[in-house]
Order: sequence, then C-alpha cells, then structure tokens
Amino acid sequence: MKRSWTTLAATMACCGMLLAACSGGSNPNSEQGSNASPNPGESAAPQEKPTISWLNVLHTATPPTDTVLNKIEEYTGAEIEFSWIPDASKEERLNTALASDSLADIVTITLMENSSVRNALKAGVFWEISPYLDEFPNLAKISEGFRTSASIEGKLYGIPLQKQVARNGVIVRKDWLDKLGLQPPKTTAELFEVAKAFTENDPDGNGVKDTTGFMDRSDLVFGAFKTLSSYHGTPSVWSVSEDGKVLPEFESEGYVKTMDYMKGLYDGGYINQDFAVTAKTDQQQNFAQGKAGIYVGALFDSKNLLNLAKGVQDNMELIMLNNITLTGSESERAIWSTSNGVGGLLSFPKSEVKDENELRQVLKFVNDLMSDEVYALMTYGIQDVHYTIDGNKAVTITNTELWQQEVQPFSSSRPSELGYEIHDNDPLRAEAAKLIEENTKYAKLNPMYSLESPTNSAQGSELLKIVTDATYKYMLGEETLDDFNEAVAKWRKSGGDQIISEYEAAYKAAFGS
Repeated sequence: MKRSWTTLAATMACCGMLLAACSGGSNPNSEQGSNASPNPGESAAPQEKPTISWLNVLHTATPPTDTVLNKIEEYTGAEIEFSWIPDASKEERLNTALASDSLADIVTITLMENSSVRNALKAGVFWEISPYLDEFPNLAKISEGFRTSASIEGKLYGIPLQKQVARNGVIVRKDWLDKLGLQPPKTTAELFEVAKAFTENDPDGNGVKDTTGFMDRSDLVFGAFKTLSSYHGTPSVWSVSEDGKVLPEFESEGYVKTMDYMKGLYDGGYINQDFAVTAKTDQQQNFAQGKAGIYVGALFDSKNLLNLAKGVQDNMELIMLNNITLTGSESERAIWSTSNGVGGLLSFPKSEVKDENELRQVLKFVNDLMSDEVYALMTYGIQDVHYTIDGNKAVTITNTELWQQEVQPFSSSRPSELGYEIHDNDPLRAEAAKLIEENTKYAKLNPMYSLESPTNSAQGSELLKIVTDATYKYMLGEETLDDFNEAVAKWRKSGGDQIISEYEAAYKAAFGS
C-alpha cells in the first residue's frame, strides 16, 4: 500500500483511470440527518500513519492546494497522495490503466457499465468488501438498496458513491428571459423557442449576434441529451415490457424524437455548433462568459456557473427548472436515473492493497471521510477561512475564489452526499437541493443496473460506440434516420441481441416473468 509518489506520478503521466463522474463540484444537496463521527484511530487504527494513494478525477481547471488536504489528513490520520486526472481524459485512459495495472490504493470508478471496468471487477482485480462494511460505523449505514444496486453478480467490489437518485434539470438565464419578455418554459416546444430567442434576439443587449440558446458538451449522458430524452419519454437505458421483453433506450420513439430535437437546435444555430467535441469545463466557462443562456445538467451546477460568471457577467440571474414535459402535463414528468443513485465505486486493487490489514486501513480511511467533519471540509472548507455557519448549521461561503481554489476540487471525492445536517445557506443552492429531492418522485430507474449480461460486460462499451457515433452523426446532419437504424441493426448483430437475451433471462430470474 505504501509506495513512492514519484513512481506513481511518473506512471500516471502516461496511464489513467476511469474516475469519478460529473459531480459538478458543488454543494451536496443533501438530505437532513446525521452521520457518526468517529475520532481518528477509533476503529481498526494502524500502528503507523499510512500513506494512501488515490486516483481521482479533476472537474475543475486546477488541482486544489494543500490547505484543506492537510486538514483531511489531520482528521483521518493518513497521508493522502492524490493523482488527479482531468474529467475529459478519464474514459479514454481506462483500458490502458487496467492493462498496465497502473492503479492506486483507492480508485474511484464510475460508468459502471463500461466493459473494461466490469470485467476487471468480475475478474477479482479489486477486493470484495461486503464482509467488512459493518466493522465501521459510517460504512455500516450504507443501505441494502445501495449495496445491491452497486453489486455485480451479488458481490460488492467497492464502497458505493451515494448520490441523489436524479440530479438533472435545466438552468436558464432569468435575466435574459426578462430582457426578452419571455416566461420560463414548461414544455419542450417552449424551451426550443427560448433557445431560438436567445440566439436571434440579442438577449445581452450588445447589438451583436454572438449568443446561442444551449451550451452543451460531448456527453450523451450527463450533457443535455439524456435529460431532454427523459422529457420525450425515453426509458432510462433499458425498458422492460409487461411480458418481460427488454429493449435498449435507443430503440424507443422518445430517443428518435430527442435526436430530432437536438438536430433542430443544431440546424437552427440554437446550440453551440461544436457541442459534439466540447469538454465540460469549456461548456461551463462558455456559459459563464455569456455565450449562451441554457445549460442542461446537474441542477446544483447553477451556483458554480454563477461563481464562474463573477467579474464577467455580474448581472447574471439563473432559474432552475425540473418540470419540463412535452405538453406541460404533470403526469408526463420524468427524469433519468441510470445508476439508481449509485455514482460509482471507491475500489481497492489487490495489487496495491495487499492483505486484509491494509484493506481495513483504507476502509477506515473511507469511513472517516464519511464523518460530518470531513464531509464539511470537502464540501465547504475550513470554518472562518472559507465559510461561516449559523446555529441551524447553514453555511455561507465567505471567500468564493479561495473556496474554488482550495475546496471545490474535493467535492467529487465525497463517498456520500446524503444524510448531513450541515447545509448551504445560499438561496440558489437551497433551491437546487429542493428540486433534486423533488426529482426523486419522477425518477425513471434503469431496470438492468444491478443485473448481469456477460456479453454486455465483455463488449458493451465497444458496441455502444456504434450507436453513440450514429446518434451524433444524425444530430449533426451527416447521416439519415435510415443510417441510424442500420447502426442499431449492426449493434444487434454484433452482440446486442445476445445482450438483450441475457438481460431478459436475468430479469426473469430476479423478478419473475
């Protein structure tokens, strides 16, 4: 477990790992409650201070300074060696990292359906940790629902990253709506018209046609596409009929309608024309600079966008929407939840964590990260340095720039975002938390998430690229609907039919016909 940081850094310069995804680096939007807060060394404490290496994703422009890191180390009694991988690079480095065994004591894994990850988990590369969780007070509180959803073939190969079930929605420039005399959209058609107006009617009043409606990124899941597809009635990854027939989301009518919707935005110039190759950081920076007025993603990104806009777009006002439907009917409300609230895993490779004693050291470390004290550090920073707190445990960030530099990058590393009393006093973040909690009632879960298809584990990621590429080509006007349907047929012939058959059998075994 203890290893040279110089060696790790050199290795990671050419290899990466699939790491934590699209948390957005904002407040937790957490439920009210309290977590146990054991003192350092209370459970399974090592005799010497351990050094724990951790591969993690960087959702911000730069890594954090050591200010908060030092406090986390002080509380957990461990020296932490982060290896930060930019969010835009995480997936492309996955296969290389696994093939070369360039791992660390803790590897934060997301995109659980990625075939390379799933195969590595099933092959025993990482520790199965179910027998150890109840030895630690905070880990013991992880619900059976989270444990089951995060398991593969009944085995849990890491600590589930606990998140709200459905965090996404639409963020709109309210000041631009007001400038153009528009109301917040309630239907997809109204949203389209707002995007058109933001593009054509000079919402920033500078006399130049230099704005678009949507600012999106190259991500069919965490970008605009999947949320818009929910509004069009698309199932969440898979659907199951009453007679047990399984179909992928891209064979649904809603998926095609969403492609048409996005194609209409692209053809009209109502979305950034480079959305198919835009990274998340660029998307957020461009929005904050006033280049667009609609952002689709995690609702708690609203405060981050406002913070980024300070000094650039100081008049920016944002409104968050989670109730858009095709017709405006409440009965149509839906929002995707591909992972059922599981954001991924904190996994522990056997190549780095050599035995049960070392495993218990890293589990104790993660247990301590879930305490109220470390959660506050990773979310808000240091009291009276980054924030103040009132008697109701409501936090006010007092130095936003310092918080962005020293705290924000850690937020994607939190094992859980649920169950803490400390909360944000900022009205925008409080509203985001309320809307995200409200989303739970309308969330469409992925019925296959905890089930197993050997073919999907082996080939699923590569096969999905066939459909993903075809989706982008259709939206960009490079191919026709017939071409898209041919790509779906190719997906089926190349292994998709077998995946469907295996999921149908797994679903029947788990839930009956």
